[in-house]
Amino acid sequence: MDQTSAIDWTAAVDGYCERLGPEFWAEPINAVTNLAFLCVAVWMWPRTMGVGRLLSAILFAIGVGSGLFHTYAQPWAAVADVLPIVLFILVYIFAINRDVWTLPWYWAFAAMLLFFPYAAMIAWLLGLTGFDLHGTEGYVPVPLLVLGYSVALRRKYPTTAQGLAIGAGILLVSMTARTIDTPLCGQISHGTHFLWHILNAVMLGWMIHVWTRHVLATAARDG
Repeated sequence: MDQTSAIDWTAAVDGYCERLGPEFWAEPINAVTNLAFLCVAVWMWPRTMGVGRLLSAILFAIGVGSGLFHTYAQPWAAVADVLPIVLFILVYIFAINRDVWTLPWYWAFAAMLLFFPYAAMIAWLLGLTGFDLHGTEGYVPVPLLVLGYSVALRRKYPTTAQGLAIGAGILLVSMTARTIDTPLCGQISHGTHFLWHILNAVMLGWMIHVWTRHVLATAARDG
């Protein structure tokens, strides 16, 4: 039997502290804070170019997809939530590989694809530890990779390396807010997931800025 045919794409999903029922407006804070993604995307659009504008458009889509998930809260909306996030990660890796590491586009693309086995390996290692990050496990490979890029670039491009490290730091704080949403639900009635939205919007906008700053600095130096 086709596994996808067994999925109820309209089943109610309750994965966050704030949600107490299947209603459309059952997560008002989680829903409204997705405006942060839209605002940052619109802010960054005229301040970047090329791939940076593509990343800004994807950032806008992240806000829309997450907004759908925190209102409809159904599996189809979860897909709309996750896909733009994955796309942003992949495009950003490609952009760093091509424009910072100066790899030819085809090698930059091939290196980008290595994210999938890398993420699978991190997931496997996390599984061995038994740590329960309450659904945040899938994001762990991202700050580790960004920090790895930062360390590798620290001598050649210290400003860009520092920018990447700051982005990874913001993401780690954001992931903490996402992780403690359920454990602290009894103490914080609306949960902490909304901080994941706000901090991620800031972090993703910052990451676009880091790429843009590097490309402009390179063009000024080579020009």
